[in-house]
Amino acid sequence: MRALEPADWPEVARIYADGIATGNATFETEVPSWESWDAGHLSGHRFVAVEDSAIVGWIALTAYSDRCCYGGVADLSVYVAPEARGRGIGRTLLESVIATSERGGIWTLQAGVMAENAASLALHQSSGFRIVGVRERLGMLNGEWRDVVLLERRSTL
Repeated sequence: MRALEPADWPEVARIYADGIATGNATFETEVPSWESWDAGHLSGHRFVAVEDSAIVGWIALTAYSDRCCYGGVADLSVYVAPEARGRGIGRTLLESVIATSERGGIWTLQAGVMAENAASLALHQSSGFRIVGVRERLGMLNGEWRDVVLLERRSTL
């Protein structure tokens, strides 16, 4: 586990594209540019998982809002390469970002997970996230309405 660096973007983008291709990870339909992605994600809260010098997963936080009252709330994204799923990499990534977020004054982490993404829902719940609701028909992807399960984790500090 280490900090995500700009030079990691090609591999991070590949893993992101794999997630997009599943149809259950995001409403995005294409990977953004590094510049766009970088501008939207909080520095200090971006990590990659590395095995045998290959990046096999990533996690990053985005600010929930620019209003100061929400300064301690962040949304998270976590992606694991298809060949590395089911081996605890997602949990390790979550543990890393939970630790840095708490040290950084973030008191709430939240995630929106498509209802069909059972693996991601299980990962979040086993890492201390609770379901706070389901946003029905939140967005349309490939001509189909999709529900999104909203999860949150409150800091224990």
